[in-house]
Amino acid sequence: MKVFKFGGASLNSVERIQNVAEILKTYEGEPLMLVMSAMGKTTNALEKVAEAFYAGNKEDALNLFNLVKENHLTTAKYLLVTTYNITFDLLNSFFTEVEWLLHDKPVQPFDYYYDQIVCIGELLSSCIVSAYLNEKAITNKWMDVRDIIRTDNNFREANICWDDTIKNIKRAGINGKSTIYVTQGFIGATDQNESTTLGREGSDFTAAIFANVLEAENLTIWKDVEGVMSADPKIFPGACLISELSFNEVIEMAFYGAQVIHPKTIKPLQNKRITLQVKSFLDPSLPGTTISNKASKNLPPVIVLKNKQVLVQLQTMDFSFIGERPMSLLYHLFAELNIKPNLIQTAAINVQFCLDDREEKIQQLAVKASEIFDVQIERDLTLLTIRHYDDTTLAQLLKGKQVVLTQKTKTTLQALYH
Repeated sequence: MKVFKFGGASLNSVERIQNVAEILKTYEGEPLMLVMSAMGKTTNALEKVAEAFYAGNKEDALNLFNLVKENHLTTAKYLLVTTYNITFDLLNSFFTEVEWLLHDKPVQPFDYYYDQIVCIGELLSSCIVSAYLNEKAITNKWMDVRDIIRTDNNFREANICWDDTIKNIKRAGINGKSTIYVTQGFIGATDQNESTTLGREGSDFTAAIFANVLEAENLTIWKDVEGVMSADPKIFPGACLISELSFNEVIEMAFYGAQVIHPKTIKPLQNKRITLQVKSFLDPSLPGTTISNKASKNLPPVIVLKNKQVLVQLQTMDFSFIGERPMSLLYHLFAELNIKPNLIQTAAINVQFCLDDREEKIQQLAVKASEIFDVQIERDLTLLTIRHYDDTTLAQLLKGKQVVLTQKTKTTLQALYH
């Protein structure tokens, strides 16, 4: 069996969904597991719905959700003929899941509502794609991944319950015969049937879970670029294709925020020695990038930018040294609030770390940390990471920038700047 993951960019228009069918025709007769992301910018749109709902703006939330509904119904009308009515009924059941919630008042933390609302994006897209493929004689079975991927209740960054997930995959009867399955990435459910998400870009991770459990021949991630690039070509036009990468290199790139692969994707593949391919859905004939256990050589500078960063500076109140106890308490807070610093640096009496700007979590951290530290917060920063940096690349990228924090090793440099 092969596992294919189609990202949001490959599903963001009628023409691109039609292109998915053309790609699949070249794999006729092969068993495939297709993992679908939400269409285009649907996840961003649903995030706005969740934010409006949690802020108490019910009408705004409903209006924003109506836009999502209309977009998907329009796409379904353009694509579907014989299966439109039955697909409409399924779409409507997903719409109702969210609308029922939006008419209520929030009593749970934001992250809980985020997952119940945002998870709908993948369900809608996969439902439409599955119906379209069936109309094109690419017979497939649609599956609600929430019946399969079991997680804990760490909403927005749920952890996989592997034993239960493996049992569910086997119980679902997924096998290596010439069957095509269509399911969703990014989402799962608790044992209480509460929807969860696996972190942004988590569809890659979902695909890797299926590849691992099914012992797939390979996993292919279809993207709107040639393969893994040395930088985001939309920001850096001079970015070049990297044709071969090691698992070690890719996991480092993902750790520092490269959007090509979700950070958790690699371990399930590497453990079973399953090759990962990143290919262009715009031109499937291109070779793309192959990721395996083979060591990477002669890599160019790899550039990763993360915007909307926050610098948190903690200083001991009595000018005592930052020792084992304060750092232990700090890491306990990170674990308690499920916060992952993108950069951390310690000095004699202070510690500085850079985080993604998630306001609610940062407020919680600041309140708890203020019991033992003086806390200062600086927002609207950008974190630059360069793997395999050189002086020329560094000078070009930092020219005119006001750098507030720098950290470097033999292979990696990070700079936080305005």
